[in-house]
Amino acid sequence: MQKALVVLSGGQDSTTCLYWAIEKFGRERVSTVSFDYGQRHLIELESAKQIAQLAGVEHQVLPINTFNALGGNALSGNEEVDNALDMENNLPNTFVPGRNIIFMSYAAALAYQKKITHLITGVAQTDYSGYPDCRQDTLQALQQTLNLGMEQSFTIHTPLMYMSKAETVKLAVRLGALEALALSHTCYNGQRPPCGRCAACILRAKGFAEAGVDDPLIELEEK
Repeated sequence: MQKALVVLSGGQDSTTCLYWAIEKFGRERVSTVSFDYGQRHLIELESAKQIAQLAGVEHQVLPINTFNALGGNALSGNEEVDNALDMENNLPNTFVPGRNIIFMSYAAALAYQKKITHLITGVAQTDYSGYPDCRQDTLQALQQTLNLGMEQSFTIHTPLMYMSKAETVKLAVRLGALEALALSHTCYNGQRPPCGRCAACILRAKGFAEAGVDDPLIELEEK
């Protein structure tokens, strides 16, 4: 029976992908992995743990704190979150160079040990912050590299790649993931309730509004 490993950040997109994987592969054949990479907001690791428990799947956290040593961005360094784009590279300062490439490489290494060939990640090149490691061509190239480098036949699934945030919300509703989304964490400022000002909060709010669905995270925080 085919098994799947979901890279679970604790955010909206990876949570939706977890429920997508459960539907596709079966709950008993799905496991999750999160990464402690020196991020400033450890709340996302707690969210990932709670979501995995709610979904009834195995969860593992791998420590990879090199990004913290590298710094240079607002998620693992000391910079303040800025929604403006850097004039030099046209990317926001929440971009962590190489993060998704490293995440998927470690996920593949873990999957290799567990005899898992299907990897799922919540990256999207539609309605996102412009990160180049979220694009389909990046993931396709990475899949080929991992297969060559490990003599494996990994398939990297990106269910949300071409979806808008509103479409991902509708998918989450269909998959029965709203209860889990109440536990998710998206805010770049690490706030709960979310700050509502950073690009991640704005994009999340826009998606729920356009889908005509109340964000269960906001409802939970207001109770």
